Amino acid sequence: MKKYLGLFAVASLGGLAAVGITKLIDDKQADSFSANYLARYASLNESGSRPDFVEVADLVTPTVVHIVTTVEPKQQDRQQQMNPFDLFGPGFGFEMPNTPRSGSGSGVIISADGYIVTNNHVIDGATKIRVILNDKREYNAELLGKDPNTDLALLRIDESNLQYAIVGNSDEVKVGQWVLAVGNPFNLTSTVTAGIVSAKGRNLNLLRDARNPESQYSIESFIQTDAAVNPGNSGGALVTSDGKLVGINTAIASQTGQYAGYAFAVPANLMKKVIGDLTKYGEVQRGFLGVSIQDVNSQLADKEGLREVRGVYVAKVNPNSGAEDAGVKDGDVIIKVEDVVVNSSSELQEQVGKRSPGDKVKLTVLRDNKEMNFEAVLKNKEGKTGIVKSEKVETNKVLDAEFETVNREDRLKLKITNGVRVKKVADKSILKKAGVPVGYIITSIDKRPVATPSEVKTALDNAGEGVLLGGINPDGSKGFYGIGLK
Repeated sequence: MKKYLGLFAVASLGGLAAVGITKLIDDKQADSFSANYLARYASLNESGSRPDFVEVADLVTPTVVHIVTTVEPKQQDRQQQMNPFDLFGPGFGFEMPNTPRSGSGSGVIISADGYIVTNNHVIDGATKIRVILNDKREYNAELLGKDPNTDLALLRIDESNLQYAIVGNSDEVKVGQWVLAVGNPFNLTSTVTAGIVSAKGRNLNLLRDARNPESQYSIESFIQTDAAVNPGNSGGALVTSDGKLVGINTAIASQTGQYAGYAFAVPANLMKKVIGDLTKYGEVQRGFLGVSIQDVNSQLADKEGLREVRGVYVAKVNPNSGAEDAGVKDGDVIIKVEDVVVNSSSELQEQVGKRSPGDKVKLTVLRDNKEMNFEAVLKNKEGKTGIVKSEKVETNKVLDAEFETVNREDRLKLKITNGVRVKKVADKSILKKAGVPVGYIITSIDKRPVATPSEVKTALDNAGEGVLLGGINPDGSKGFYGIGLK
């Protein structure tokens, strides 16, 4: 029998989009949540004996939603190209040639006014997103933002006074503690399963894609659990026995595509960072330390003369990086980020990934087997400490323009769920020749929805001799433009 990790079925749908999330997940949660439910959360305690999950299941189940998506035929091909996993699960997403396909997944309500977190792969390519609450109420959902590098997305429905999940501290989760997975496997709504935390900091290389250069910035530091998770659980909640959300269920490892005892969730602390950035900036502001790293094992320890097998080895410090500025050198071993111990590359990436460009971070390293402390200022992927708010796209060396993601306020005003604004156009740009005005919002390219500058670039890079832009003119009228690319 071959020894391999099987096919990773990245379960099914979920949610991720926008709101001032640090406040939304921290301050706002305490303010608008009813005293009754907060008291119930406080009454649930972890114990050394096998817990009774009745009350916590009753409390958490209403915070998890069922997500149903519609994917047009052209988007189905794109979806499978970008993600090799079966996103909808065996036997789901019944499909006929050239007809829309239906997908199913889960999401977690994180605020009383309708913000929902899910997985990016649950809603990727969807032209329509429906959210079904635990009490069977249904809503059309607005996609506020997504981050393929963590497989998270943020949605919103037009509703208030919703029961929502209380977010816990995923850094405090311990291997061996009880957890529950809540979701909608195989379209079976409101399913609760129990297990333990099997491991932390798992890197499965699920999000890396050689065809997508941006995937080099993916962060995988999954919480592993043996709670039963199947296709359809994607985007659902992983909660502790006191009812706190500590992860978003994302993937399973299986040779059959169904539960085999290995399930993986994005840590809640990383989720908070991603959702906060999507809310404020429309894209994730990722801070980089600027080092090439590898796990420390016995062979490396012997080779480099390390007394202990622990920490993360710095193979190379990049020039002009935050690590170099701080004094970190090749051959150092990072053992802590702030006060959090790191013993794997994925754990280090998670701790740094929760921070933004310009943030200061304390590093504890071993150099010549002696502990040293450094303070590094993180930088963005351009080597600067500022926030990246827009993205310049130059496609096929003929399209010279700048684009920016349309913020939520403008989308609500224009009654659109996605869009990318033309921010600047050069005189020789083919956009200008085609009459596309500055301020025009592109909502689709060849009838495929676009929500970020990167998606515009990808769509144009993969186009033939020309494309049809659909969207909104600066005066609010609908506008369509044919663009020749050759």
